[in-house]
Parts: sequence; C-alpha cells; structure tokens
Amino acid sequence: MASIQNFFIRSFLKLTINKERMVTDSIERTREGLVKLTKMAAMPKGVKFEKTECDGVPAEWAIPDNLHNQGVVLFLHGGAYVAGSIATHRALVGRIAKASKTKCLSIEYGLAPERPFPQGIDDAIKAYNWLMKKGFDHKKIVISGDSAGGGLAIATLVKLRDEKAPQPAAGVVMSPWLDLLNSGDSGKRLAKEDPMLSVVSGHIYAKLYGTENDLKHPHISPLYTDPKGLPPIYIQVSSSEILLDDTLRFEAKAKAAGVDIQVESWKKMVHVWQAYGPYLPEAMKAIEKMGAYIEKKTK
Repeated sequence: MASIQNFFIRSFLKLTINKERMVTDSIERTREGLVKLTKMAAMPKGVKFEKTECDGVPAEWAIPDNLHNQGVVLFLHGGAYVAGSIATHRALVGRIAKASKTKCLSIEYGLAPERPFPQGIDDAIKAYNWLMKKGFDHKKIVISGDSAGGGLAIATLVKLRDEKAPQPAAGVVMSPWLDLLNSGDSGKRLAKEDPMLSVVSGHIYAKLYGTENDLKHPHISPLYTDPKGLPPIYIQVSSSEILLDDTLRFEAKAKAAGVDIQVESWKKMVHVWQAYGPYLPEAMKAIEKMGAYIEKKTK
C-alpha cells in the first residue's frame, strides 16, 4: 500500500502542474518549472560535489563519504530533452552516490531546441570515453538516468554496442522515455492517473529533439532497437505513469533477445518518484535498491 506521503505528493502535483498549459508553455517556462519543482529537494548529507569537464562537456562529481567502489556512475538527467541540468538533479544524484558507495558523474548534455539530436547522445558518449581515458574500467561503469535521461542512457548503451565499443557494466534507469513516438497504450490508459506527464506535450518535445530525424531511430527511441548484445539493465517504473508501456515493451524485447534485464513496477508512484527522497519512504527504498544493484556492478 502506498504511503500517506505519496498521497500528498500526488495531490500537490495535481494542483500545481497544469498539463494543458504545458502544451503551450515556452521552453523557458518549462525549464523554470523544473527548476522550481526540484528546488524543494533536500540535499543529502555526506556527499561532496566537484565541478569538472569531460572534453568540453560540463560535468560534476558527486563523491560520497562512504565511497567504497572503484567504479563510477555516469548520470544523465531527465527533462524531456529540453530541460533539466546538473543542478536540478544534484540531490537525486547525491543520494544515488551515497546509496551505491560509488562516485557519480553528472553531465550537461546538449538540450533541444538549441542542441537537438544527436548532441545529447554524442555528449554522453564523449563523457563515457573521458571516464575510460581517466582510468576507469568500462566493466565498472554504470550508465544511469531518469525519464528522458533514462531513455538517453539506454540509447547510449545501444550506440556503444552498435559501434562495437567497450560495453559498460550495466544501465540503471528510472521511468525511462524509450519511445518518442509515444505509441504505448498507457499514454491513454493512464493519462488521468499520471499527474505529471502529457502525451501531447511529449509529442512536442520529441519533435524538438528529433527534428527531421526518424523518431524510430534506435539512438532516439531505443524501444525500436534489437536489444541483443546489450549489457545488464535495471529499470524502476511506476504502474501509474504514462511511460509504463515503454518499459514493459522494451522488457519483453530484451528478454526475448537474451538480455539480463530486471524491471520493477512500483504501484501508485509518480513519475521519477525517487527524486522525492527523503520526503517519500518509497523514494528512499527505491534508491536503496538501485544503490545495491550499482554497488554489485562497480566493485
């Protein structure tokens, strides 16, 4: 049964997010809205943040005081490919670092409409290669992200495989946007239940990111790839969000292709509920489970 805190968070989001207005909002207003929402996040204790740069890509280390592993998490923030930043996701990344006892590197990848596809995925690949040049073993690198960043994380795994590059240890993602065509039935089925996301605004953001490219391109929408040869993948998704079918369809394809994939569907959670820790018990539990998975992959 979902916690009372979850009820209040769902109610708060329903009152503060106008999904109809999202369709007509400017990109600047969309970005400001995400900044305001994430400003409420409490910063975790025992984590140090250090600015750096990955061959021209701005980045930031999150280094926990319980650092135990030799590996690293490359984190790609969410924001529908048009919003979000290191700052908006700092608290979440810090909590993942603490829970996994592992360094996390968050990057400022290119956002649409100023820097549409393939800028984002190119920046992710650049940061991954930079980590290896810095001496990190690719077998101890986990690529992670939430929402659009979760989709970008899986797309990065696909591109690395396609280019026959060294594969990371795993992908660990939250509520990933894997189909920019938004063709899943959950887009309609859960439209009223999801207090945050809108298929209509999703179509707008997808077009801004993909521009004239085919949105079925597997480096844009990894749902449309043949998953064979991808590294292990761990996904957390809510049973109440419109992106649910993105994960369920990808899971079915990945299992059929022999990929080691683990999917957890959490009931009645909001999109990327992990970001609401420590206010939400389910957020902290989910981060603990992610942390344990990452720790095993980065020892």
